[in-house]
Amino acid sequence: MVSSPHEAMHRIFQEYPDLFSRLSEVLGVEFAPPTSVTILPTDVTETRPLERRLDTLLRLETEGDEPLLLAVEAQGKKDPAKPASWAYYASYLLTKYQLQPMLLIVCQDHATAEWAAREVRFGPRQWPLLTLRPLVAGPHNMPVITDPAEVRKDLAVATLSTITHGKSPDIGAILKAMTTVLQDTPDSVKNPVIEFISQGLGKLPAAALWRKLVAVDLSFYKSPLFEEVRDEAQAKGRAKGLAEGRAQDILFILERRGLDIPDGARERIAACDDLDVLRQWLDRSLTASSTDAVFVDE
Repeated sequence: MVSSPHEAMHRIFQEYPDLFSRLSEVLGVEFAPPTSVTILPTDVTETRPLERRLDTLLRLETEGDEPLLLAVEAQGKKDPAKPASWAYYASYLLTKYQLQPMLLIVCQDHATAEWAAREVRFGPRQWPLLTLRPLVAGPHNMPVITDPAEVRKDLAVATLSTITHGKSPDIGAILKAMTTVLQDTPDSVKNPVIEFISQGLGKLPAAALWRKLVAVDLSFYKSPLFEEVRDEAQAKGRAKGLAEGRAQDILFILERRGLDIPDGARERIAACDDLDVLRQWLDRSLTASSTDAVFVDE
C-alpha cells in the first residue's frame, strides 16, 4: 500500500515542475532550468502479465539542450529488486520517447538513501553491460534549513528538504522556520506547502508537531488539514465532556445506592477518559454489591 510520505516525495515535482533544476544545484549536478514541463503518463507496462508504474514522470524542455525525461521515484526502504526495475524504466523510456532519461530517487532514511545512490552494474563481472547511477535526494545530502531567510530563497526546495528530514533531531526548528515564512505567504503558494509537509511526515512523530504549529502559527489557514485539526480538537472536547458526565453518573448511582466510595475509587472513576471502560463501570454500578465490584474484571 502506498504511504502518504511516498506520495509527497514525488508528487511535489508535479506541483513544482521546475523544482528539479534547482534541486540539482543542491545535489551538485547542474541541469538547466526548464522552459516548459509536461507531466507524462506513468504507465511503463509492456505486457499485460506484469504491470509497471513510475511514481512521477516529467518531460523537461530546456534552452540549448534536448528535452529531458525525469522519472521521480520515492523509496521508503531498501529493496534488492528495485535497481533492476529502475534500469527497466530507463531503457523503456529511452525506447518509447527517444529522449535521454534521468532517474531521481527521494528518500527519508539515511541508510535507504545511501543504498539507492550506489552504482549498480548489470551483466557478467568480466564485462558489465549496463550501469545504473541514479541521482538521490535524502537526509544524507539535503540541507537542514532552520533559517527562515533560507526557506524564503526557495520554498519548494525547502519543502522537499523538510520532508526528507522528517526523522531529523532538528525537525522542530525546521518546521518552525517553515511556519514563520508561511505566515506572510500568499494562500496559493502556502496551501500546497502545508499539505505536502503534512502528507510527507505521515505517521512520524514530527507530524503531530507540524499540526500544532499549523494550528497555532497559521490559525487563519483554511484547508483540509486545518479543518481536520479543528475537528479533532472539537472531538476531543466532546469526548472529554462525555467522559466527565459518565463518571459523575457512576458516582451518583453508587452514592444513591448507599455504597461506600473510597477516595482512591472516586479518583479512579473521575480520572478515567475511556468511554468504553466508563460504560462498563456504569452498567456494573447498577447492581454491584460494593464499589470494588465495579472494577471486578480489571
